[in-house]
Amino acid sequence: MSRIDDWRRLSSEIIEDFRFFRLRKDVSRHPTSGRDHRFFIFEFPDWVNIMPITPQGEVVFVNQFRHGARELTLEIPGGIVDPGESAKEAGLREMFEESGYHAPDAIELGWVHPNPALQENRCWSYLAQDVSRVVDEDHVVGTSSEAIEVTTVPLDEIPGLVNDRLITHALTIAAFDHYWRWSGQVADPRRR
Repeated sequence: MSRIDDWRRLSSEIIEDFRFFRLRKDVSRHPTSGRDHRFFIFEFPDWVNIMPITPQGEVVFVNQFRHGARELTLEIPGGIVDPGESAKEAGLREMFEESGYHAPDAIELGWVHPNPALQENRCWSYLAQDVSRVVDEDHVVGTSSEAIEVTTVPLDEIPGLVNDRLITHALTIAAFDHYWRWSGQVADPRRR
């Protein structure tokens, strides 16, 4: 167990509301020095990503331009868990919206804190097995702020793609780690 005490939050105020997230300023007291410090927190809803696997053992990926990195990223479908929606429902919805694939159910693999230094939310990871394409790729639109290309990759090629930095999205990599642990496998990143 940790010998570090929790910081006591003295005040909290919303500085700005950006619709998809809010910026909050907290003032908290250091547990040993007693000094007060300001912290800025991004309030995001929970996120979800989902690993769609076809009956042929291929993972459905989306390739899209990410404005933070200023490049295309290869990642599994994912997004925000909407109010009143479970993480599983959000994952299945995001998979359909972004890829045109469908599955009747999904298995929870786990969750991570995307960035606990600045955020309180969680990102849930789900597995959808035996997915089938129900909408042609030409009709997949995502949202008005997304341009998406759908592709499939054999599951056994994923460790090599991570090792070669062709998959760099941390939450996608976390989802595969959850998957390998769930399945009893340990991925060898040197495997190609």
